[in-house]
Amino acid sequence: MPDAACRLAGAAPAGAPLSSVAVQHWQGAQLQAPELACDVAAEVPVALVFNGISHAVMMATPQDLEDFAIGFALSEGIVEQPGDCRDLQLQAHAPGTPDASYAVHLEIAPRHFMRLKDRRRTLAGRTGCGVCGIDSLQALDLHPPPLAPAPWCAALDGATILRPFATLASRQALNAHAGSLHAAGWATPAGELTEVLEDVGRHNALDKLFGRLARSGRLGEPGFVVMTSRTSYELVRKSARLQVPVFATISAPTALALQLAREARMQLWALCRPPTALRYV
Repeated sequence: MPDAACRLAGAAPAGAPLSSVAVQHWQGAQLQAPELACDVAAEVPVALVFNGISHAVMMATPQDLEDFAIGFALSEGIVEQPGDCRDLQLQAHAPGTPDASYAVHLEIAPRHFMRLKDRRRTLAGRTGCGVCGIDSLQALDLHPPPLAPAPWCAALDGATILRPFATLASRQALNAHAGSLHAAGWATPAGELTEVLEDVGRHNALDKLFGRLARSGRLGEPGFVVMTSRTSYELVRKSARLQVPVFATISAPTALALQLAREARMQLWALCRPPTALRYV
């Protein structure tokens, strides 16, 4: 049988995040179906514009872009709290077409805008790139300060960490169709999965999650991040900047990600595939 993302030729689910293409289904040398409709994830340029000046253009899935912009501003240290973003406007160009693009315009407090101009990084971000456009090694910010102690973390065990992973796949609505999106989820200290955001880029998905939490007033509440990707440097750095004490992923961490997590005193879990998980110590 073909992958779940493909089916007999027909219309794709409505919405800009997905489009439908024709494929052939082969099994070895045998042509099983001459034409199926297969859903693919959209990957479009999204400009993040602060006080009228374009700061970044990222390749992203065109869904939850308001969350993405707020999360990016917070996790990159452009603003310190959601209230520092005074206005947000989403502008779409040719949505649903091959030429689709988006711009998210944010109005931020003057002091944050001046700081942004002082360290401005204009970047063109590929889907898998979380540090594109950084113009010096010093700007990578490889030494996060230690996180404030979170006493509730002491009670975490493997069963609690694995609990949200048991339902994470079923909460990935886009990935169920396209099979090519990352997910970032938020779990309570008891392991209840409360939010899942998707994107073709893992760091975009994480920014969407942080933006969703910030816009609903829950950023800073006890809980931990779960992701379907590997643990990379920029994911740990973004999370440490927003005081997330626990980070768990399906795949393994890089050495640099592990180094940053240790410096930040972040509890890092990886290869979380029920019934097992690894905690790095």
